[in-house]
Amino acid sequence: MNTAFIGLDYIVDIMHPSGKIARSAAHAAERGVIANANQALALARERGWLSILVKVGFDASYADQPKQSPLFGRVHEFGALALGSAGTEFHPELHAELADLVIVKPRVSAFYATGLDAALRARKIERVVLAGVSSSWAVQSAARDAHDRNYQVVVLEAACAAASDAEHQASMALLGAIAKVVRFDELTGM
Repeated sequence: MNTAFIGLDYIVDIMHPSGKIARSAAHAAERGVIANANQALALARERGWLSILVKVGFDASYADQPKQSPLFGRVHEFGALALGSAGTEFHPELHAELADLVIVKPRVSAFYATGLDAALRARKIERVVLAGVSSSWAVQSAARDAHDRNYQVVVLEAACAAASDAEHQASMALLGAIAKVVRFDELTGM
């Protein structure tokens, strides 16, 4: 089955201890999320899967920032998520060079106003393996959108994190209704 690995928001501002809005940094570090994402990127390369890294960001002027959003409306006050800044760089330990494609998204979903769906369709992708930070926002949003676009959705649980383990576990439980939530050893068997 044509498969793509999609890693979501492994950027400094969101999941590195120095990030400006890094609610998930401690949970991600505790779970070894970057090491697990690196394993997934390596597996994708080995298997010939399309590998995509997606990151959220706004123009440095914040002209495209949704100011009314409870999630993104104040990021300009912190200088967070400005494209071209250190905060929108990938986590320094992520092997981003293994990705075939990098996509910038302007909202929570990796599919909203991006070329993600077109890239997947161009490669005749049938199954997407999702992972990222946070489990409760980026991963859930991408999983729902992928599901509604008729992709088979797999979530690599070990490469996801949230603000807390309870939030992460609740997200994985919800995602089980529309996706196959797997451990890394299960992914290698696919």
